[in-house]
Amino acid sequence: MAKVHIKLKVNGQEMEGLAEPRTLLIHFIRENLALTGAHIGCETSHCGACTVDLDGKSVKSCTVLAVQANGSEVTTIEGMANPDGTLGALQEGFRQMHGLQCGYCTPGMIVRAHRLLQENPSPTDEEVRFGIAGNLCRCTGYQNIVKAIQYAAAKLRGEEFREAAE
Repeated sequence: MAKVHIKLKVNGQEMEGLAEPRTLLIHFIRENLALTGAHIGCETSHCGACTVDLDGKSVKSCTVLAVQANGSEVTTIEGMANPDGTLGALQEGFRQMHGLQCGYCTPGMIVRAHRLLQENPSPTDEEVRFGIAGNLCRCTGYQNIVKAIQYAAAKLRGEEFREAAE
């Protein structure tokens, strides 16, 4: 099968490669661009481990063909760090609030939470839970993930995080 030239702006950098027309974006990102942070989970769009930000929208990259993303801007978990390489607010939140256990869902969860906070910088716990509903975690029970996202939201607003009374 003839390969197609794919050009993307990934995490702020122009990147390109060749791929068969049937190549999924997740495979192109991992195999052609060597960005392995996004995970391949179910390959049926159920788990969200492969979530990336594509032109300002959260997408499950196991359901998008690389050719469909040609010319687009993509942000992966590798693009969530601060420019100086230190942890971004969401990464710090997941670390400080123990928002991960095995870590398999974490890259997709953080990228999805990034878009959620772009759309709603002051979400309630219920809005966070609804916003990440397409990303599954089999380990944590979500409580610490919600706290991690709220921690990051507060930090991004320039406020100090205060845990809600239970």
